[in-house]
Amino acid sequence: MRDPEKTVGGMADKLKIAFLGSVDAEGFPNVKAMLQPRRREGIREFWFSTNTSSMRVGQFMENPKACVYFCDQRFFRGVMLRGTIEVLTDEASKQLIWCEGDEQYYSKGVTDPDYCVLRFTAHSGRYYSNFKSETFDIK
Repeated sequence: MRDPEKTVGGMADKLKIAFLGSVDAEGFPNVKAMLQPRRREGIREFWFSTNTSSMRVGQFMENPKACVYFCDQRFFRGVMLRGTIEVLTDEASKQLIWCEGDEQYYSKGVTDPDYCVLRFTAHSGRYYSNFKSETFDIK
């Protein structure tokens, strides 16, 4: 992969679904489909919205290790990013990624206590395409 920023960033921007992995209390991996990230800063930071009451948020509070996987089925390629997740509940973070229509998920609006932000910070990744895999670091 010549340019991870361009390749991974392009996938994150185009694909409507991302798969978010967490670790449960027994040490087992868990995967959940999420709507695409609301914001990204390069390929190092990805911001998602979710319910504070979700099982995944509880898992991230206990163990912040996580991964995000983007899969482009059309070209049979994918990328997994490994890193950590922070659960953010401050109003500035919530305002930052709030979108019109989010009221359908969070009836009390941006101040809804059941609305929070997940900020994923990647440190490495693994890209698959053309029957080959490649590991890379993210600085």
